[in-house]
Amino acid sequence: MTRVFLVDDHELVRRGLADLFEAEEDLEVVGEAASVGEAMARIPGVKPDVAILDVRIGDGDGVELCRDLTSAMPELTCLMLTSFDDDEALFNAIMAGAAGFVLKQVLGTDLLSAVRAVARGESLLDPRATAALMARLRRDQEKADPLRVLTEQERVVLGHIGEGLSNKEIAERMFLAEKTVKNYVSHLLAKLGMQRRTQAAVMVTQLRGERPAP
Repeated sequence: MTRVFLVDDHELVRRGLADLFEAEEDLEVVGEAASVGEAMARIPGVKPDVAILDVRIGDGDGVELCRDLTSAMPELTCLMLTSFDDDEALFNAIMAGAAGFVLKQVLGTDLLSAVRAVARGESLLDPRATAALMARLRRDQEKADPLRVLTEQERVVLGHIGEGLSNKEIAERMFLAEKTVKNYVSHLLAKLGMQRRTQAAVMVTQLRGERPAP
């Protein structure tokens, strides 16, 4: 028997879900809550296996509720339910520890299957959700390390640009032809989405935490 707890600020939604689950022999609704406060107060006492959380709750955020619940009860599985097809909410929910994300427009049989799947320890992410999550992770990684798109040689050239060296001076420092350095500069500027080497020089000083040269 899988014990299910429902959190949604719409009574009709909770009633409909409760009726859906109670018709199943292997699923039991052990409690309901209409707010974040009620959920935090009631869920630890009834110890459900799966909590179905609305992403947007009247007095708070279902994603934050998921984070708080999974932190306090690691054995609890949270399944997010929403009427919004929102990649940002999806990303935040997964990072908060949710096992899945289901739209309210889903068929009843599909929701039942989703609850059973997450109760078995499976992750419930469709291909679109997975693609959106990976794209977001890549964007965050690029923000954390804007130079990750550069080759090792391009990083070295960028460092010399930050020192205020000309292409000729960089070529002498790296024992390369000046034309080769010019190509490196063109490539690294394109990868960084910049038009002028002064922009690259400012980036270097910012990354080093230095004051820009006059």
